[in-house]
Amino acid sequence: MFEVNATVQLIEGLHARPAARFVRLAGTFKSVLTVSYGERRADARSLLEVLALGAPQGAGLTLRAEGEDAEAALLALQNFFEAEGGA
Repeated sequence: MFEVNATVQLIEGLHARPAARFVRLAGTFKSVLTVSYGERRADARSLLEVLALGAPQGAGLTLRAEGEDAEAALLALQNFFEAEGGA
């Protein structure tokens, strides 16, 4: 299992549109992907679960992946937050 950290930079937090883009991106990988904020954990392919995290601006997320493309998946998901700021 691989793990990286990312920070939500959007003023509105991880709201519907960026969450939907995040979930679509996660869906392009074969690995099992999870995202955690505090004690909450979500399947990175589930929009409702990702939204239920309630991650505000500045939230530190933990991204985890397990599977054949885990490293590539985490790099792409981490870049999502760094390049787009989750926007």
